[in-house]
Amino acid sequence: MSYAPRLKTQYKEEIIASLKEKFSYTTVMQVPKIEKICLNQGVGGAVSDKRMVEDAVNEMTIISGQKANATYSKKDISNFKLRKGMPIGARVTLRGDKMYEFLDRLVSVSLPRTRDFRGINATGFDGRGNYTLGVKEQIIFPEIDIDKVKNISGMDITIVTSAQTDEEGKALLTEFGLPFKKN
Repeated sequence: MSYAPRLKTQYKEEIIASLKEKFSYTTVMQVPKIEKICLNQGVGGAVSDKRMVEDAVNEMTIISGQKANATYSKKDISNFKLRKGMPIGARVTLRGDKMYEFLDRLVSVSLPRTRDFRGINATGFDGRGNYTLGVKEQIIFPEIDIDKVKNISGMDITIVTSAQTDEEGKALLTEFGLPFKKN
């Protein structure tokens, strides 16, 4: 038998049935699912030091388990001494098993390691069931060796779902174990 991530089997066995009952879907195909997770990290000091982007790409690759790409500026901004085509960040898009593995590590290990953690805000939904949260420090991920980190930077994590509304998206992510704050 081949390996399947824990959250993937949990989704198939428990979460689909729970959401189908809660929202009274008629078929399994109506139940929302997570389509992809996008990680994005902007590096502010990359204008003066090119190695910062390389470090960000390497850290993002370690965190996600998949090769990250550098992002490049689209236009000139003189106030930031930025030229078109300069590297300014790193990003990676996770799908399939790697997506479920990352979500599992995020929920069970990384978020609880955040300083003064009391849950994540439910205000990060976009109106179509997709959720974005910001992480202030990349050192909350256990894969990162704190001694080798030159500068601490944050990242945005966007979870793209097939949900039609924020209510469905929040119910899906709550079933996956994302610790939303109680209002």
